[in-house]
Amino acid sequence: MSRDVARAAAQWLALLESGAATERDHAALQHWRDSHPQHEHTWQKAQALRQRFSGLPHALAMASLDRPQPSRRAVLKRALGVAALLPTAWLISRQLPIDTWRADLHTATGERTRLPLPDGASLQLNTATAVDVDLAQRRISLVDGELALNVPGAAAMTVHTRYGQLLVGAADVCVRQKASGCLVSVLSGAVQVRELNGNSTSLPTGQQASLKAGGLGAWAPFDVLQLGWRDGVLTAQNQGLGDFLRELQRYRPGVLRWEPSLERLRVSGSFRLDDTDRILNLLASTLGLEVQARTRYWVTLRKMA
Repeated sequence: MSRDVARAAAQWLALLESGAATERDHAALQHWRDSHPQHEHTWQKAQALRQRFSGLPHALAMASLDRPQPSRRAVLKRALGVAALLPTAWLISRQLPIDTWRADLHTATGERTRLPLPDGASLQLNTATAVDVDLAQRRISLVDGELALNVPGAAAMTVHTRYGQLLVGAADVCVRQKASGCLVSVLSGAVQVRELNGNSTSLPTGQQASLKAGGLGAWAPFDVLQLGWRDGVLTAQNQGLGDFLRELQRYRPGVLRWEPSLERLRVSGSFRLDDTDRILNLLASTLGLEVQARTRYWVTLRKMA
């Protein structure tokens, strides 16, 4: 099962465990399960995990109740909360490679950072990104997420991905690694792309291409607005609201949902990524939407009644 499907199943499981699921939520879950065989298969695994951990809260409860103390209710409440989250956390962690946690550098969801490197080079990490860095070998391994690398001099650096290598010398490049491949965008200079099969291609300025296990795909001009994250900005020009929210979701911890009818709305503007709650409020006031927040980490957008 893919990481995205596992994460979705975990989010649905967390909602059911919270006790706050409505009839509409149950109907939406059933629709999600029916929409693809992999969804149903993953959901059944989630249910099996739910049963596997079902005995733990009772054990924790008995342990707490056997030790009379003024705070036993609070202790029990916390224990039950942790136990309820265990299947969800386990399900998600099964899809996250151990290398992500062991990486030299990593950013959390919504975090971005810029790091100076020797010889005037610089490295930027986007949200939820992990890299290993070997300065002696002038090598960066992209474990997960998205990076931007600017190498101004002739002393090249190598970026290793799961789908091939990039030789970056006197160039500025962005690399976003997904489950299906890497998107390589060259802002300046030229980047030498070495595929897994050994073939090598020079990708020039202003072009982007998908690097997959089967090789480098067709070139295409890239929209520089897609790389606004380097300046902490998410920009849209008459973009479908659904696509915009899916991109925004990368920068928000927790769950962001919206009514399917909102997909066809259009959005334009530049938004600071430092405050995604403010972005949602701006969208709501501009497009006539309502932001419903069960918690800071569970938000739903709906049409204004």
